[in-house]
Amino acid sequence: MGPPPGAEELVARARLGDALAREQVLAEHRPWVQKVASATCRRFLEWGRDEELSVALLAFNEAIDRYDASRGVPFLAYARQVVRSRLVDFLRRETRERERFILGLEAAGTWPEAELAREKYDREMAAAERAAEISAYAAVLQEFGLSLAELARVSPKHRDSRQLMLRAARTLAEHQELFQHLVAKKKLPLVELSLASGIPRKTLEKGRKYIVAVSLILGQPEEFTYLYSYLRG
Repeated sequence: MGPPPGAEELVARARLGDALAREQVLAEHRPWVQKVASATCRRFLEWGRDEELSVALLAFNEAIDRYDASRGVPFLAYARQVVRSRLVDFLRRETRERERFILGLEAAGTWPEAELAREKYDREMAAAERAAEISAYAAVLQEFGLSLAELARVSPKHRDSRQLMLRAARTLAEHQELFQHLVAKKKLPLVELSLASGIPRKTLEKGRKYIVAVSLILGQPEEFTYLYSYLRG
């Protein structure tokens, strides 16, 4: 399940005090919070039973308040960092040198240094997550007989061609039956996609590899948060 359209806008409105926008973001992302929390705790968590989910939801709400779009990190990627960090603290599974360092600075009253340490840590976490995401995407491409190097070669060079192939990829990602066919069969449903997009089959065939590669990002925005944000931008 991908993030709802306008999620970034809803977060911005929530940060400005729009209570309804905050409630909507929290409600629509409860499945996402559950998924991240379960993955972090390495076991399935249930609402109303596991306290970790309450911690995770509070962390998600905290992420809304602390999110800074100017840093160039997609909201869900940032929220995932906050949820994971709060859960790790709650479960006491790890001891973070960074947390001890910041607590010491704050106790001494050196708030600017503490904030710089936070920002440095956030940048390092974002860089690590980008690298992990690209690695995961490369593994998915391999399942379809593709590679990042090949994707670079087959990417349309002309703007009009690229926009046309992006439209085809979006159509594929938005039509669940077509996208599930792609994922299950590892094959592009050319006839059906041509009908749905209005793009000739021969044109789709020429851009097949690019369409497949891009649709895998657009159809799984929660798995490829950074790449998805790049495509939308």
